[in-house]
Amino acid sequence: MNKAMNIAGVILAGGLSRRMGGNEKSLLQLAGKHPVAWVADAMHPQTSHLALNANGDPTRFEFLDLPVLADTVEGFVGPLAGILAGMRWAATLNGVTHLVSAAADTPFLPNNLVQELQNAVRQSGDIAMADSMGRIHPVFGLWPIHLADDLEHFLVAEDKRKILEFANRYSLHSVNFDKPNSDPFFNINTPEDLEAAEDMAKELRVE
Repeated sequence: MNKAMNIAGVILAGGLSRRMGGNEKSLLQLAGKHPVAWVADAMHPQTSHLALNANGDPTRFEFLDLPVLADTVEGFVGPLAGILAGMRWAATLNGVTHLVSAAADTPFLPNNLVQELQNAVRQSGDIAMADSMGRIHPVFGLWPIHLADDLEHFLVAEDKRKILEFANRYSLHSVNFDKPNSDPFFNINTPEDLEAAEDMAKELRVE
């Protein structure tokens, strides 16, 4: 990947996993490893630095050997809090200009995610987000880290939570990642989704 923008990445694992009956989605077992490990394996070669956003005891993610960033805004306010934490961390890294965000429960994300988002930002926008199968995926975005103060104001002073509401204040470009017969942003929310992901992982091994 061309890393001219010097892009850091954050994997968002700060959710409450309500539809999994309290089991943490990113720490389930999928074809021999945790879903978050699938995401980390895909993101490492696409970024200059990589961290995980998660709340609670960080030692449960020691196997990833990544910095674990807790939300800097209290109250489990959603993925924007994780993006903000990622921006604040990325601002401490030498030369980093942008942050790419990805969900911890989406094990089959594209290996050209960052490159394609980067190309879109260069051409026509401040922020780029992935889309597939007719819908946008706001948690898969490329963000200029200089927006951190604006984002904190949005979350704290304005008490707002919606990713697209914030992103639409700037020049936003979406990038299509459609694949035949599959969604690269398939995410694991329920036990049924985990079963489907196991089948998808088997197909990948066959390929």
